Amino acid sequence: MEQLTQFAPFILMFVVIYFFMIRPQQKRAKNEKEFESTLKVGDKIITKSGLHGKVSELADTTVVVETMSGKLKMERSAISMEMSAVLNKK
Repeated sequence: MEQLTQFAPFILMFVVIYFFMIRPQQKRAKNEKEFESTLKVGDKIITKSGLHGKVSELADTTVVVETMSGKLKMERSAISMEMSAVLNKK
């Protein structure tokens, strides 16, 4: 019993870290994967680096984005979920 009370603060600390740090991170990653899989040709997007464009081609892990200066091929993970959602609401 005494050993359990010694480890109780560590167990409590792990539970708090899980619910405030690990779980939200996993949820955010799941939402981003879902967003990447729902991209379609014609969607207006903003990349994480700030480039604006429209999706012109899709592949398994890459996307071709049409910008005012031409077409760029990039990874799907480079597209910002939050900024694209704001852009599509306009």
